[in-house]
Amino acid sequence: MTVLVLTCTFDPTADLVIARLHERAVPVFRMDTADFPERVTMTAQLDAATGRWHGELRDEHRAVNLSDIRSVYYRRPTAFRVHPGMSDTEARWSMAEARHGVAGVLAALECTWVNNPQANAAASLKPLQLRVAAERGLAVPDTLATNSPRAAREFIASLPGSRGVCKSFAGPPTTEAGQLVGLPTTIVTAQEVTGGVARTAHQFQQWVDGKVADVRLTVVGKEQFACRIDTDSPHGRVDFRTAYADLTYTPIDVPDDVAHGTAGLMRHFGLLYGALDFVLDDSGRWTFLELNPNGQFGFVSERTGQPIPQTIARLLAEGTTKAP
Repeated sequence: MTVLVLTCTFDPTADLVIARLHERAVPVFRMDTADFPERVTMTAQLDAATGRWHGELRDEHRAVNLSDIRSVYYRRPTAFRVHPGMSDTEARWSMAEARHGVAGVLAALECTWVNNPQANAAASLKPLQLRVAAERGLAVPDTLATNSPRAAREFIASLPGSRGVCKSFAGPPTTEAGQLVGLPTTIVTAQEVTGGVARTAHQFQQWVDGKVADVRLTVVGKEQFACRIDTDSPHGRVDFRTAYADLTYTPIDVPDDVAHGTAGLMRHFGLLYGALDFVLDDSGRWTFLELNPNGQFGFVSERTGQPIPQTIARLLAEGTTKAP
C-alpha cells in the first residue's frame, strides 16, 4: 500500500516524513497539484456497482494505482497550473475543472488523510478555533475581531495594563518582490491603533500577563509532543518566530486538562495532525493561542529529539480513518 504525498517541490518538512516512510519500506508517490495536468495524468473510472473509483495517477517516471493508496499526506501543494496558451476565461475554467476533478476523485478514496484539506480549511479559522477551544475547557485570551479603529482602541484600553497584541488571522508571511512580508504578533496600545484598521479585519488579543515562555504542542493521532520555548530576545518574547536564533527548546509534559481539551479540539475538526501554540505564565497556566493544522514541526523535532516525523510516518503507514 502506498502513501500519496501532496506537496510542493521544496518541502523539508515533508522530506522528514518521507525519509521515515522509506525506512519502513513504505512506497511513496509524491506529487504537486501544480504538475496537473501538464506533467501528471489522472485516469479514474467509477465502478457503478460498488461506488469505488479505480485507475491511476501517473507522472513521467512512474504510476500509482488509486486502489493502492492507503494514506494521503496533505502538506503544501500549490495551485493547479494550466497551459500558458489559454485565455483568462479558459484558464479559470480549466483550474476549476482540475480542482473539482482531481480533488473530487481523491476525496472519494477510502483512505487516511493527514489532514483532509476540508478539515484543514475549517480548522484554520482563528475565531472558530478560539470558540471550540474555550468550549473544550482550554483557557483562551480575550479577543476582538474588528475593522473599527474605535472599537480596537476601546478594547485595548479595557485590558490589564491597557495594552494588547495585534496579530494576523491568516497565519504565516507571504512574499512580495522576493521578500518575506507579514504581520508578526505585535504589542500595541490604544494610542497606536491607526485608521488603517478600517481597511480589513484585524485580530486584537489580551497580552498574557506573567508570560514566562511559549509552548508548541504538536499532535499526531493520539500522541501529544509538548516543547517549551524560551528566549531572552524582547521581540522573541512577543512572537518567537522573529527570533529563531535565540530560542531554547525543552520537552515538557502536558497537563491532563490541556491534553483532554486539546484532544477534544482535534476531534471537533476531524484532525489527525496539528501544531498548537500556547502561552505559559508564571502560575503554570497554559493559554491557548492558535492551532495550525498544517504547521511546521521540523524545528522542534530536530532540537528536542521528539519523534514527530516517525509518528506521522507510522500513522500514514498503518492508516486510520478517524481523529482520536
